[in-house]
Amino acid sequence: MFTDYIWAFVIGGLFCAVGQLLIVYTKLTPARILTAYVVAGVILGALGIYRPLIDFAGAGASVPLTGFGNNLAEGVVKAIEEDGFLGIFTGGLTAASAGITSAMLFALIAGLCCKSKVK
Repeated sequence: MFTDYIWAFVIGGLFCAVGQLLIVYTKLTPARILTAYVVAGVILGALGIYRPLIDFAGAGASVPLTGFGNNLAEGVVKAIEEDGFLGIFTGGLTAASAGITSAMLFALIAGLCCKSKVK
């Protein structure tokens, strides 16, 4: 069990390190890097490459934005199998709805609890 935590930390840390290297050594903006992570997760998930990484690293691979992209891809594939063509449009958001809703709820709570200041 302890090694599961270690691998989650190592894999998650590698994702963060790659992102930091891209920020430091390229002219890519953080928004473009985050978008690239989501797209990479979608592509790797659609190809079936990302699921073994999640099985190995757990939260170290499923929590970063690449995991969100993979979740979208898996949701679309599942919805296409169940609903056909309409699944292309509904599957991704259905699969990621819990994470999206949580992010919105926690952002609302943070907004209500904190007062913004002009810099």
